[in-house]
Amino acid sequence: MFDLLVKGGTLPDGRSADIAIKGDRIIAVGSLDAPATRVIDATGDLVSPPFVDPHFHMDAVLSYGLPRVNASGTLLEGIGLWGELREIATAEEMVDRAIRYCDWAVSMGLLAIRTHVDTTPDHLSGVEAMLEVKRRVAPYLDLQIVAFPQDGLYRTATGRHNVIRALDMGVDVVGGIPHFERTMEEGAESLRDLARMAAERGLMWDVHCDETDDPLSRHVETMAREVTRHGLGGRAAGSHLTSMHSMDNYYVSKLLPLIAESGMTAIPNPLINITLQGRHDTYPKRRGLTRVKEMQALGITVGWGQDCVLDPWYSLGTADMLDVAFMGLHVAQMTHPAEMARCFTMVTDCNAEIMGLKGYGLKPGDQASLVILDAGTPTEAVRLRPDRMCVISKGKVVSEKVRNDSSLSLPGRPAHVRRRHAVN
Repeated sequence: MFDLLVKGGTLPDGRSADIAIKGDRIIAVGSLDAPATRVIDATGDLVSPPFVDPHFHMDAVLSYGLPRVNASGTLLEGIGLWGELREIATAEEMVDRAIRYCDWAVSMGLLAIRTHVDTTPDHLSGVEAMLEVKRRVAPYLDLQIVAFPQDGLYRTATGRHNVIRALDMGVDVVGGIPHFERTMEEGAESLRDLARMAAERGLMWDVHCDETDDPLSRHVETMAREVTRHGLGGRAAGSHLTSMHSMDNYYVSKLLPLIAESGMTAIPNPLINITLQGRHDTYPKRRGLTRVKEMQALGITVGWGQDCVLDPWYSLGTADMLDVAFMGLHVAQMTHPAEMARCFTMVTDCNAEIMGLKGYGLKPGDQASLVILDAGTPTEAVRLRPDRMCVISKGKVVSEKVRNDSSLSLPGRPAHVRRRHAVN
């Protein structure tokens, strides 16, 4: 007797299969005819592993307008506003906002998130808040926390000490922001320091790296060297990497093989990168997205990140990783059918790889977490950002939408017409 049986769904690879669940594990995948406590009809629907977000700032989420709106729309004004907010926001407020966001995320099939938490203030209330959030959401959402020195590892007297304090408190991942140090050399030294921390503690390493329009911000070169030196490989991720958008092609032709050699991964955040970058330009205006397709061509694992939702840096956001993939597809010009399908993989399998998630997938023995979408293919899912008909987390149904004609069709178009015109 299975606990759950998902019948007739279409897997991301195009196969139709039933999925049997017992406890928190997938027991069987195929053509199944066995009793189950509950049967979920997914005929014609896309059944996917859950969405994964490898880059977020949950200590600031849902705080838009506090203490005031970012009038210039720039990264630096956002950092300044956050610097004010982190001194007046209580741990309880941060927990409340983060829990509300996590519940929203789960309804969208987003069941694993890596969040950076600011370790700059000595009170570390944000760290305490995020550790409490992680404890509360553990039954239904996997949360990784990054010790992130927002103001730089060396720019404040206690910056480095507070990163170590946060790691000792149980934070999962070492962070960093080399381009925000006082000098290029201090930025490079911060990377050497942080890489040693990650290696000695056996932790993952995720760095806000070169999040700037300055083509001479080349810290990713040092990061790749340190990843190779310490053998961190896929445990290390370079987030943003926006300066690569503005670098000359000759230098990039040297840089990308170094990144590939290291085995590190990359996390661009298209919604935020294209909103914050290029603010000092007149025309042409840069949009700051890193070189996604070029990295992928060299075998570098690249995932899409959400980064922000309703906070000092971004006034929008929906907790929907398909919105992120949709925007990434446009800005990276990934319009070939294979590239569009890859954008779906980037917010599922690739992001799970970046976060090092164990038991992720739809194979027997994998964790029983999946999402049923009102779409026929991954490409259609990116195109339409459809309803999540059912979300299952660790063997439990955690979100479900009642199926009816009005919710299943676009205005004036029945669902069967939409499906017929899907791009495969």
